[in-house]
Amino acid sequence: MQVQADSKPYDEINITPMLDLAYVLLIIFIIMTTATVQGMKVNLPKASAAPSLAQQTTKAITVTNDGKIFLDTIPVTLAELEQRLLQQKALTPEFPVVLRGDSQTQYQNVMDVLDLLGRLNITQVGLATKPLVK
Repeated sequence: MQVQADSKPYDEINITPMLDLAYVLLIIFIIMTTATVQGMKVNLPKASAAPSLAQQTTKAITVTNDGKIFLDTIPVTLAELEQRLLQQKALTPEFPVVLRGDSQTQYQNVMDVLDLLGRLNITQVGLATKPLVK
């Protein structure tokens, strides 16, 4: 077996695989930045259109229809929620909280969270609703 003498090294770099990688990374970045919306998906009750606390940097507490509690997107118990809110209050004494309760959840689950917010003296509390469709 002979090696050809006139074989020369490549003078050009094939950039097609690098472009493919760049496009994949760009798509992953776009998907990840749009997926970081706070809160879990719940079926919100309807209310009138008014300015909400959700426009500011807030903590979103979500109560699902089966009674599970989430702080932003992290599942927590009431005790863990209290601990995390106390930590946040130590950093920022006046921070708004948006409570997102599923319309099918038991009212007691939402009241437990509201009682906890009252005990912690968190006064900027908003209840998330869907805008009223006319």
